[in-house]
Amino acid sequence: MPVPVPELGSYDFVQETKENLPWADLTTLDLSLYGTPEGNQQLARTLVKAVREDGFFYVKNFNISQERVNRQFAIGKQLYEIPLEEKLKYVPQGLDEGAFNGYVPAGRRILDPVSGLRDRVEVYNIPKFNGDFKHEHPEVLQQYLPEIEEFARSLHTEVLDPLHTILAIALGLPDDYLKETHRYEVKSEDHLRYMKYSKFSPEENEKLNGLWGRGHTDLGTFTLLFRQPVAALQIKNHTTGEWSWVKPQDGTLTVNTCDALSFLTGGYVKSTIHRVAVPPKDQQHVDRLGLLYFSRPNNDVVLKTIKESPVLREAGLTENEFERSGNPVPTMETWTFAKQKWQRTKNVARGDKKFETAQILPGWNEKVYA
Repeated sequence: MPVPVPELGSYDFVQETKENLPWADLTTLDLSLYGTPEGNQQLARTLVKAVREDGFFYVKNFNISQERVNRQFAIGKQLYEIPLEEKLKYVPQGLDEGAFNGYVPAGRRILDPVSGLRDRVEVYNIPKFNGDFKHEHPEVLQQYLPEIEEFARSLHTEVLDPLHTILAIALGLPDDYLKETHRYEVKSEDHLRYMKYSKFSPEENEKLNGLWGRGHTDLGTFTLLFRQPVAALQIKNHTTGEWSWVKPQDGTLTVNTCDALSFLTGGYVKSTIHRVAVPPKDQQHVDRLGLLYFSRPNNDVVLKTIKESPVLREAGLTENEFERSGNPVPTMETWTFAKQKWQRTKNVARGDKKFETAQILPGWNEKVYA
């Protein structure tokens, strides 16, 4: 049953863009089909197409009401209205070493080396509620913490557990194979995120060459992105290499596949390259608030290719990059903090080749995409 909730102001979404953008044609996974052998097989076939061809897909009918989602956006809005000095009290110790739970202030990246223009991205990450993490937050979040916990746990039971089951079926594995490596009660670096992109002026946007954030991949299993109407997310097609815009769809989650899944499947599931573009002109006057959830395998999972999958064996996918190089295969915990440390590098300027191709672990060099 939903927990009792304090009063909370409504959240008003801005109007969608009227510009005719090159939208990506993405697959939709309908979770109302989930739960029967026939439905699960149908979903598995749909999911394979989505993760092999696009890497991004929509999920609908996931049993979380729009009202509950809207309340999370309203909580995020309230969070970013408190004074900066209050938010700075919750910057994680060890931020420069890869720590990420709590508040990450804007301005750590130089977007335009000529003018010195910096990013305007603020992040607040909330870890699992399974007893492994402290929960010390600003009062604006603390008062809603039971509701936030229920919401985060619902994302596991209603979205991630079904996705893990469907993908296991698609790989010819026991239904619970991936669920067992993503158990909520076991320590992992999953987190719910409130993320704010503050707007730039038209003159500043001109200096950014159309991009607020360059192309990258996420480090975990699946990233869940709740619909918000400010168009900015772009994805790179695995086959053509072309960039397309991701259209906000009512009543859906946008989901993308990430690095850990690519390692575990020997590249059968590709980690999707995506970036944040300057919004279309009719939306450049507003800030962009995001609500996301980052799913990751349990910390002790070794990121080696799943040998038990007949689908991977038949495809000849028995090794990932670490295995082929002969370097140690990292655990998820090691991988997480290596990549987070790289991602959180302070004062790096766009175009810094040393940073953009840095080796973060033996056998793995990162890459930033145009």
